[in-house]
This record gives sequence, structure tokens and C-alpha cells, in this order.
Amino acid sequence: MLNAFASHTLQRDGVLLHSRIGGNGPPLLLLHGHPQTMVMWHRVAPVLAQHFTLVLMDLRGHGDSGRPTADASHRAHSKREMALDAMAVMAQHGFQRFGVLAHDRGARVAHRLAADHPQAVQRLLLLDIAPTLAMYAHTDEAFARAYWHWFFLIQPPPLPEAMIGADPARYVLSVMGSRHAGLAPFDPAALAEYQRCASIPGSATSICEDYRASAGIDLEHDRDDINAGRVLQQPLRVLWGEHGTVGRCFDVLALWRERAADVSGHSLPCGHYIAEEAPDLLVAEALSFFSIHPQEPHP
Repeated sequence: MLNAFASHTLQRDGVLLHSRIGGNGPPLLLLHGHPQTMVMWHRVAPVLAQHFTLVLMDLRGHGDSGRPTADASHRAHSKREMALDAMAVMAQHGFQRFGVLAHDRGARVAHRLAADHPQAVQRLLLLDIAPTLAMYAHTDEAFARAYWHWFFLIQPPPLPEAMIGADPARYVLSVMGSRHAGLAPFDPAALAEYQRCASIPGSATSICEDYRASAGIDLEHDRDDINAGRVLQQPLRVLWGEHGTVGRCFDVLALWRERAADVSGHSLPCGHYIAEEAPDLLVAEALSFFSIHPQEPHP
């Protein structure tokens, strides 16, 4: 669905990283969420590519990137390692400093990327998340019921992997279809791509390891930042769906203002999957935030 964007691969520490690049203008990295791939940007990428040089990548363990071997510390699936992947991919394409637009799991990678590599990230636009540590710390019954997968996927192997691996396509449809708008917002070709990639051997393990890392080693890295008094210095905008769980269960702006010095944001009239439910609104937000007027394409 993104064939207008040139496909590239890169090996970093034995993990294959798949990316696509296209467009014209300042560099903008796009990071996808769960249980998706870079294809989730298919409704916004063609328009954004008129204003930016877009780099879209599949996170390790997802899409057509490699599936690292699980390890006891879950380090191989930590957001710190994924941030290093992003740095390597952007360097491959010749970019040392760039903006970041990211959703869901990818937005957690973007948070770590901006924290660990502040010289690289100019500004970041995050979709439908609050900080990971805050979300775990403020979990209540409503959040636990809505985000059941957060607690299912972190259970010890092999049970979650076995249940996902038994029917990966059904897992994708169950997770995505249980949100505000059901499956109606998704292009059938996009859904088919998410299902294809979830069926690649090793995907079930990587899905679980991603969440185990978020509930373990990633929290250690977040606590290190907090204990050291480190906050993001880049301009940060957060958007969330007014019909989604994050906005209902958390004070999104207040929580991000504990972790970043320059925060703005608001809800949009949609659910969790903003790029597919409200693509026109997202494009307008991106053009505004990254300082490009919609009627004036970058030369």
C-alpha cells in the first residue's frame, strides 16, 4: 500500500530493519503502533510526502523487520533498542536531525528516542498515549478492562505466545475490532497486511516481549530519567481520541508535563487509531506542528 515509497533494509546487531522513504522536504520519521505495521500511515503518508521527506519503518518484531530472540531481561525488545534502530535507519537515509510522528507502541519508542538522543529529535508528535510509567502507576479497573492485552501479553511464556500463534489473524482482528469504531475504519488491504505480518514466525514472541519490556526494563529506564530530573526539552504535542481509553482514564497533558518541558495537545473526534480514523485532521495537525502551512508545500 506504500509502493510509492522506496523500500530499504538494514542490519543492526543482527536484526533486519525494514524502512521506506519518499517525499520532499525536511525529514520526518513515522513509527507505527500495535498490532500494526508502517502501513497504518497509508492515508496520511501521500499528503505528508508533499511537505516532508518521510521515513517509515517497521519496528523490530513487527512488519517486515526482524524478530529478535527473546532474552531474560527483555532488552532486545526494549524501547531503548528500538530507538537505536530508528537512529540507524535515519542515519542510513542521511538524516542526523529530524521530526518524529508516532502512534501507540511507536510513540513509546519516540519518547525514548527523544530522551536518549535529544540532539537528533527536533520535535515530536505522539498519538494516543500517556507516559508508560504513569499509565501503569495509575491503572484502575476501567483501564485494565479496556487494555486487557497490557496484562495478558506480559504473562510468562509460553502461554500468551501459544494463544496468539494459534490464530494470529484472529488476534489482530480481536484487538483492533474491540475499540471505539470496531473494524469499520480500516481498509481491508491494511487489515490483511497486519494479519500477514502477525503470522510471520516469531511475531507472537516479539509481540509479548515488546510488552514485557514495557512493564520491566523500559520502566527502569523511565525511573532513571525521573530520578535524574531529566525531562524532554523538545517541543512535544500529544493528540488522543476523545472516544478512546487513554483520554478517559488519564489526564494526558498533566502526565506529559511531568516528563517534558514544552507540551501542547488536545483530543480529536475519533478513537485510538487516529491515522486511520481521522487522517485529514492528523495531516492538518502535523503540518501545523512541524511548521509547514498546508497551502505552501515545502520547496
